[in-house]
Amino acid sequence: MRVAIVGAGIGGLSAAVGLRRAGARVTVFETSAAVRAGGSGLSVFANGIRALETLGLGPAFASVTDRGVEGFTAGQRRPDGRWIARIPTESIGRLRIVDRADLHRILLDAVDRDTTGPDRVASTAGPDDMGEVSIRCDSEVISARGDGTVVCADGRTERFDLVIGADGIRSRVREAIAPGHPLRYSGYGAWRGITAAPVDLDGQAGETVGRGRRFGIAPLADGRVYWFAVANMPADAVFPGEKSTVEQMFTGWHRPVMDLIEATPAEAIHRTPIWDLGAPLPRCHAGRIVLLGDAAHAMTPNLGQGGGQALEDAATLAVLAGRMGDPARLEHMLDRYDGLRRSRSQDIARTSYLVGRVFQTESRILSGLRNAVLHALPPRLAAGAAASVQDWAPPQC
Repeated sequence: MRVAIVGAGIGGLSAAVGLRRAGARVTVFETSAAVRAGGSGLSVFANGIRALETLGLGPAFASVTDRGVEGFTAGQRRPDGRWIARIPTESIGRLRIVDRADLHRILLDAVDRDTTGPDRVASTAGPDDMGEVSIRCDSEVISARGDGTVVCADGRTERFDLVIGADGIRSRVREAIAPGHPLRYSGYGAWRGITAAPVDLDGQAGETVGRGRRFGIAPLADGRVYWFAVANMPADAVFPGEKSTVEQMFTGWHRPVMDLIEATPAEAIHRTPIWDLGAPLPRCHAGRIVLLGDAAHAMTPNLGQGGGQALEDAATLAVLAGRMGDPARLEHMLDRYDGLRRSRSQDIARTSYLVGRVFQTESRILSGLRNAVLHALPPRLAAGAAASVQDWAPPQC
C-alpha cells in the first residue's frame, strides 16, 4: 500500500513508523526545508506510552525519559506557593516528560533518516516484511482529493492508496473532508521553554494557578526543566520582548518560577496563541483521505493530551493497516479507525476546553470557588478522572 502522510510532526512521523512496520510504502510531505521539532517539552501519559510501545518505540522512549518524575509532589498551588490540591500518585500513572527534540530524533531514527540532504532526507527499505519511508522536505501540499491525489504548491500531483492529513490545526487536507471548518480562539496564549541547565525543584512540580494566569513545571530526565506560562490575551497580542513580558507577568510568584524563566535563554522562549477546532468534525475520513492529530481534533493543552491523542491515532492506524490484508478493505479499515478515534478524542478535547475556561478565569469569586472545590475534591475522584483519560489500549480486532 502506498501512503502519503502530509506533515512531519510527532503524529505524522509516528504514523510513518507504524505503517512502515505494517509493510506500507510511505511518503511524508513536509513544508519546511528540514524536519525539525517544534515547541519545547511534552508530557506523555500512560496512554501515549502504550501507543509508543505499540509502535515499537518503547525502549527508545524510555532511554530519554526518567520515571523519577512519578516521585515528585504534584498538583495545583497558589501563586504564594501554598498547595491547593496534591494529585494522587495513581493519577500521574506512567507520566514521562520529554524534550520534543529527543522524541523527534527517536522517530526519525525509526524511519532510518538519511541526513545527507534536505530534499529527500529519507529513502530506506526495511526487512522483507517491512515497508519503506521517504521524507520530502520543501514539499507543501495545498490540497488532497478523495481518490488519493495530493497536490503540491509547485503544481506536482501524485496519487496514493491512502492520504493521511497530519498537517495540524490549519490542515489543508481537512478541507477535502470538512471544508471551511471553524477554529476557535481560547482567549489565552502560552509561553513555553526549557532551562539551559538543571534547576533544583525540591521534588515539587505541577501547576500554579492565579487569576487569568498559570505556570507549569515539569522536570526532564537530565535535570533541566520544561515550563509553560499561560495568560489571557488577544489572539493577535504583540509584546516588545517575550522573556521580559513573562517575567513581568509572574513577578512575585513562588520559587522557582522566576528561577526557571531566568535560566532559559530569551531565544528559547516561544509564545503560541491557543486555538482548537470550533466544533467536532462529523467524520475523520472520506474516500482515501483520513485525518490524524490536530488536523482531526486540535485541542487546548489543559489535559496534556494533544501529543498523546496523536500517538494513539498513529498506533491505531498502524495496527488496523497491519491487519487489513486485502487493500480492497481500506474503506472498512477507515470506518473502524473513525469509530475508535473520533468520539474519544473529541470527548477529551471538549473536557480540555472546559478545564481551560475554569483555570483561566479572572474573577476573584470564581477563582476562589475553583480553589475551594479543588481543595475539597476527594483524591479517589481525581484519580478516577485521570485514569479515564489515560485508559487506552491498541485495537484487538
